[in-house]
Amino acid sequence: MARNHITPALRPFGTSIFAVMTGLALEHDAVNLSQGSPDEDGPDFLKEAAARAMRDKPNQYAPFAGVPEFREALSDWWADPGGRHADPGSEITVTAGCTEAIAAALLGLLEPGDEVILFEPFYDSYLACIAIARAVPRFVPLRREGDGYAFDPDELRAAFTNKTRAIMVNTPHNPTGKVYTDAEMRLIADLCIEHGVTAITDEVYERLTYTADQGRPHRSLASIDGMADRTIALSSLGKTFSLTGWKIGWAIAPPALTAAVQAAHQFLIFTVAKPLQHGAAEAMADPGCLAWVENLRVTLQSRRDRLFEVLTRLGFGATLPDAGYFITADHTALSDPLGIEDDVTLCERMTKEAGVAAIPVSALCANKDAGRSLVRFSFCKSDRVLDEGIARLERWFGGA
Repeated sequence: MARNHITPALRPFGTSIFAVMTGLALEHDAVNLSQGSPDEDGPDFLKEAAARAMRDKPNQYAPFAGVPEFREALSDWWADPGGRHADPGSEITVTAGCTEAIAAALLGLLEPGDEVILFEPFYDSYLACIAIARAVPRFVPLRREGDGYAFDPDELRAAFTNKTRAIMVNTPHNPTGKVYTDAEMRLIADLCIEHGVTAITDEVYERLTYTADQGRPHRSLASIDGMADRTIALSSLGKTFSLTGWKIGWAIAPPALTAAVQAAHQFLIFTVAKPLQHGAAEAMADPGCLAWVENLRVTLQSRRDRLFEVLTRLGFGATLPDAGYFITADHTALSDPLGIEDDVTLCERMTKEAGVAAIPVSALCANKDAGRSLVRFSFCKSDRVLDEGIARLERWFGGA
């Protein structure tokens, strides 16, 4: 028997569901509404700034914490509502996308046996990194409640123990699109303070929220009283500027927690592409930068609304997301007549037969039963691609 060379901690994970569904989409020439990868590139001014940096500046190693000019730009970019800026020299680390920031934060912080609280469903990288660290996950489910998702406060309280070292808070949330309420954030903060727990916040969709005009803007947990000194805030350039291939992310934390992040970061990748950091620093100082992001947000909101209307009309129990790239939808009413029992089967058949790929949400859950009725569709696509995906769904479910 051939030896299994994969470390036991990672054997349960297999290939990421995002790679699996993208591969299946390519194999069957399907419209790929599974992965959060835009098919329209980000702003020319950002790409041109990076090209100038590549041409005119040294292309050698950047400082391992990041190019100083980019960290200064991030300090201004991240300033919290109270006006507090992160110190570029001691509180900001540039990473290879948010995924590396997640790994650096968890690996730099955790010891074997430490417990980490996760809201379920979750981005799959969280659980894998916790496993590599030999830590123990504890799950708090997000359940459909009214027009959105919520957790049970008592279940969250019960998840905190004397072994809890960290809690992962992903807001805006992937895959549900939930923006956590002020009351939810205050409860999380109070429990972290009470139990001496560090919060690691994944905020990659921070600029792509659709609820600010309803009095529910994105708010970083770090901005809540008592949390600035116990939060590692993570985000990335890729989602905000539709440049996911650049893999530029960052971790913002007080010096003691930054030291933990950097202790792991230096041995994961050491440093991030220097010209891209210089280009990003220049572009983020451009007066048109925020205007471009706002235009993207408005465009995505329109595409969200269109896909939501179609999914609802077809019979999906879709939830209108507060933010981000994705719509999560209950498929039960549609799949039962087809004899489809779970999300994985539906996503496989949709990809092969309808020519549209989506993500089975059970792949983002430890409790597979919790996600088996849900699928995730991405709307971060061009109008042309989204139109084709919608047409294929209408044909398949209309005639299935």
